[in-house]
Amino acid sequence: MPWDTFVAFSLFAMVTSITPGPNNLMLLASGVNFGFRPTVPHMLGISSGFLVMAFGVGVGLAEVFARLPWLYGVLKWAGAIYLLYLAWRIANSAPPEDAPAGVRPA
Repeated sequence: MPWDTFVAFSLFAMVTSITPGPNNLMLLASGVNFGFRPTVPHMLGISSGFLVMAFGVGVGLAEVFARLPWLYGVLKWAGAIYLLYLAWRIANSAPPEDAPAGVRPA
């Protein structure tokens, strides 16, 4: 990797790790509700997810989708179905006051 690309990627990774996005807000809520130690697995999950995404970009996943456009369509539909599943789970979840006493962080 050329040095200027590495520096640009490193700056991007640093800025996205400290900006108040949805992941940082989830970690903030988890840390406030459950403490630092129980939130560590959540932090590691977000970090490993970012690593997988960066690896996919690095190995040229865009080129795979350019050569196999049907695969991109499959990914879009799978993502849409997953988002609908999550929406269904949220819509049918119990209110916070009905949650069991042994609630654990995400």
